[in-house]
This record gives sequence, C-alpha cells and structure tokens, in this order.
Amino acid sequence: MTSPNFVILYVEAPETSAAFYADLFDLKPVELSPGFALFILPSGLKFGLWAKHDVQPAITNFGTGGELIIPETDHAAVDATYASWRQRGLEIAQVPTEMDFGYTFVAVDPDGHRLRVFAPNAS
Repeated sequence: MTSPNFVILYVEAPETSAAFYADLFDLKPVELSPGFALFILPSGLKFGLWAKHDVQPAITNFGTGGELIIPETDHAAVDATYASWRQRGLEIAQVPTEMDFGYTFVAVDPDGHRLRVFAPNAS
C-alpha cells in the first residue's frame, strides 16, 4: 500500500520560509541550505521547502491549488491558533468560520501557500 509521508512546497527563498515555519511550528529544521529546508514534524511527516528556481524538472505553473491542513481538537483551539497567528502578523484569507466539515480559518504563508486550521465537526 502506498503511504505518502513527505510534502514539499516550492518557495522563493527556503531560508526565509524556514524561519517562518520554524516560528509557526516551534520547530527547527533538520536540514537547511540556500536551496532547501527540511522539517520532520512530530507526526513523522517530512515537510520540505525547495527553492522554486532550482526544482527539476522546472516548474511552469506555481498556482495555489492546495492547502497545508493543520487539525485542532476543538473550536477553542482553532480560535487560540487564529489569535496567535494574527498576533504574529500572518495574512488571514478566511476568519474562523463554521463550514460543512468543521470550524476553520485560513492563513497564507510568505509564498502564498494556504494554511488551513480546523476542528472537525463532532460525529
């Protein structure tokens, strides 16, 4: 069975993005160079930041067709993360909102990647 365990975002400056995510996740990268940064999150997921001008084969479309999803336990945790991220100056694309799947908000990283925080609806 296939089980993906590594996500890479293409960024303008990996060192700048690594500083952003190190602060956001309260975690230091395990690898950092001018062209690439790597975090290993507590869940075991590998999270990489690759200089978009160095990616091979070259990228021709940099759209924002996805989101990095960050689950929380409940509404209060979503609100606490929202308050923390606003205090840190993150751009907010969607304020906390109740949606079909749960309570959520969306922030944006320096390269325009969407970061969705949510607490699922009780089942």
